[in-house]
Amino acid sequence: MRITYLFILLNIFVFSGCKDQKLHLTKIEGKQITITDSLGGNSEIEAYIKPFKDRIEKDLDSVLAYSADTYTKKDGEYNTAIGNFMADAVYSESNPIFKSRTGKDIDMVLLNHGGIRSILSKGNVSKRTAFGLMPFENSIVVVALKGEQVDSIMLYLSRGKRAHPVSGIKLTLDKDSNILEAKVNGKNIEKDKTYYVATNDYLYSGGDNMTFFKTNDSLYVLDYKIRNALIDKFMKLDTINPVIDDRFTQIK
Repeated sequence: MRITYLFILLNIFVFSGCKDQKLHLTKIEGKQITITDSLGGNSEIEAYIKPFKDRIEKDLDSVLAYSADTYTKKDGEYNTAIGNFMADAVYSESNPIFKSRTGKDIDMVLLNHGGIRSILSKGNVSKRTAFGLMPFENSIVVVALKGEQVDSIMLYLSRGKRAHPVSGIKLTLDKDSNILEAKVNGKNIEKDKTYYVATNDYLYSGGDNMTFFKTNDSLYVLDYKIRNALIDKFMKLDTINPVIDDRFTQIK
């Protein structure tokens, strides 16, 4: 891998003709310096950081839970076991935080299929597993949406034909991908009701063309990363065995 650093050189001309010297920027120059694998390491620096590196590696590999099987985001057409686990984990771990601050509950969770970056392998589960699943620094936010915007979410899901991780909803499509049923917490969506939707900051900003989040009543930033929610969930479980269910399905 080649990394390029850009160093900026500033030339400053000094006027000394008056009592108070004034500095004026006259020129900005740039120079590229490439760093390649051919450069040798520094043994003193490596020796200094080794104890810290070893401690981090040990922490990352400490066993938190056990996965009963191997799960991937390709396992299902509209919902997957790993996606369901991640969305449910975001709900269970972030809802207490949200409720303690607002007195309200999260109604549903929507994440993105592309945000799942690895499989969950059968066997021991560690913090390193969470970093594999979610290597990005995405944080959980809760958006207050009216029922009309929640309808837009359902329409987006019905047209996308991707197993975006969701929790708290029941969405059923007919063979032509028309919506037969769309519910939140087992109830029909009310147009003027406010729903609290947990998602990540990337999607809130319009990622994956989820533009419906911008028409909202309020935004709540939890300062809680999705990765940390996964780690906290792992630590509470002995065995991880998520399943594909009927939260988002199509009748063929």
